[in-house]
Amino acid sequence: MPPRVRPVRSAASISRSGPPPKHTAIVLSAENWKQLYVPEGFAHGYCTLEPNSEVMYKVTAYYDPASERGLAWDDPEIGIAWPISADRAVLTERDRTFPRLAGLPNFFPFGDYPN
Repeated sequence: MPPRVRPVRSAASISRSGPPPKHTAIVLSAENWKQLYVPEGFAHGYCTLEPNSEVMYKVTAYYDPASERGLAWDDPEIGIAWPISADRAVLTERDRTFPRLAGLPNFFPFGDYPN
């Protein structure tokens, strides 16, 4: 079942021992039925384009608060062109405090993944 509204989902490579960060973004909607697969070693986030949004996603393990990580949604090193200005973005306090990619440990060393 697709989401009820149109979120923009984005995924970005966050391995610092590999190529420079790259990202992709896609609009998901009930009309287009698109999905976005986000593999391990990638950060992901979304920006809703309409109020009262419902976003659904699958994960590979049960939620573990101790494993939760995050990075700044507007990190210029990643360069995602979100469809909303920083002064209009509605973020949780937790999301406001996430560091930029350069301030994170290397959680996913590029050499650990097979080619």
